[in-house]
Amino acid sequence: MIAKTPSTTYYAVIFTSIGKEVREGYESMADRMLELAKEQEGFLGIESAKEEIGIKFSYWSSLDSIRKWKMNAEHLIAQEKGRNE
Repeated sequence: MIAKTPSTTYYAVIFTSIGKEVREGYESMADRMLELAKEQEGFLGIESAKEEIGIKFSYWSSLDSIRKWKMNAEHLIAQEKGRNE
């Protein structure tokens, strides 16, 4: 999937994951995070690739939008779960 980004300035957040195995619940959590991100003001889109290392790029219209997304309560829980599992 290729994001439709604007011709004006925007910002990217890069998320990486390691591992070939998809852990139980990962796909549903990733789908939920995408749903939530789409609801956030300033979200522009996402791109991803996965082999041994997964890489996701999310695009945002402002640094403030990124800060708000980073502090989203459900997103914080997903981040913690990802670190621990």
